[in-house]
Amino acid sequence: MKRRVAWTAVVVLVVGLGAAIAVAVPRLPEKSSGLPTARVVRGPLKLNVHATGELRAGRTVAMITPPVGGMLRIVKMVPTGISVKAGEVVMEFDPADQLYAVEQARTELAEAEQEIVKMKADREVQIATDAVELLTARFDVRRAELDAQGNEFISPIDAQKNLLSFEEAKRRLVQLEEDVKSRSATSQASLQVVDEKRTKAQMARQRAQQVIDSLVLKAPVDGVVSVKENRDASGGMFFFGMVLPEYREGDSVWPGRPVLDVIESGRMELRAKIDESDRTNLVEGQIADVSVDALPGRAFKAKVGALSGLASRGGFFEPTASVSRLFDVTFQFESPDPQLKAGSSARVFIEGKEIDGALHVPRQAVFEKNGKNHVFLKAGDRFESREVKVVQRTESRIALDGVDEGVEIALIDPNAAAAPRPAASTSPLPAGGGK
Repeated sequence: MKRRVAWTAVVVLVVGLGAAIAVAVPRLPEKSSGLPTARVVRGPLKLNVHATGELRAGRTVAMITPPVGGMLRIVKMVPTGISVKAGEVVMEFDPADQLYAVEQARTELAEAEQEIVKMKADREVQIATDAVELLTARFDVRRAELDAQGNEFISPIDAQKNLLSFEEAKRRLVQLEEDVKSRSATSQASLQVVDEKRTKAQMARQRAQQVIDSLVLKAPVDGVVSVKENRDASGGMFFFGMVLPEYREGDSVWPGRPVLDVIESGRMELRAKIDESDRTNLVEGQIADVSVDALPGRAFKAKVGALSGLASRGGFFEPTASVSRLFDVTFQFESPDPQLKAGSSARVFIEGKEIDGALHVPRQAVFEKNGKNHVFLKAGDRFESREVKVVQRTESRIALDGVDEGVEIALIDPNAAAAPRPAASTSPLPAGGGK
């Protein structure tokens, strides 16, 4: 009896371990009849490239608030989407403060000019007065000299007086000459100071006039206006998802802020991102067919332009960001069309070279795991994993090495197909609440 119980326990244990192993270890399906398959084909393979991109202007000119030292108020602005010609006014700012500065500089200039006129007149009067005083002093010196020459005919006391008068007259003449030179230098210096004041007022007026002229912004090229968002509208605060209004007439703007862009028309280009596997299939100057979503039924010719030498990854929220590397490619239109608008999405087709005698399979038949490429070969009723080398890729086919022509391969991962599906939830739906 005890031996029968022991054997029963052993059998139960073995069955339990087998069931646990069967559940824990994934298996390939025992039969392959339910999996879609394809065969490895040998033949020519066209390395065509398909991509999507966005139309962009060949040149965008930013219109920036002029540096005037303070905030400016917009009094006129062309709204978004309006076409303008080169030389047309696209934005104006309130020139009230600058007009006041011009008038103030003009007043200072007029005052300086009047001071110069007055100083020149005073200087002429002073020169005439000094000339009279010098002439009188020289006459006094000459008369005292003549009086001193007759000293031998008069008393010693009178002779001494004449000598003293002569010396005094000569000292007065020397002092007067020094005073005249000093007054002339002082007058000249004062005149230079006022002349510098006039120059300063002229420069201030010219600078204020230049600022007034800079407050009128004109389009440098023919194009379309695109007004930017007013980041000062929220008082300097910004959070994710916040919608900011565009600049409009009446807004105050700090100097140096870009307010709008003039997107040049007539020179449109297409920028697209190409997968690294297609990067080697493109050469500069290659012809591309472009179809613009906004202009259905029309086809445009473009040439492959600049090819980026540095790859960029996808965005943070894109599932392929960790494995996909993209290259920026620019396409130049052969004959620009005025109906092409910046921001429109477009599709690009580039006919590539043809590879003869290539072994190729559908793109979904190659699976990547741990940095290596695999295919699943059909072996009877099962599938075997085989590592392969990818030679070339197209949008729908992959040229590879490591398999033979004609073998049958799976189009989906057999391991994923064999994985058990989660059981459906049997929990009851929540009851509706009463009113």
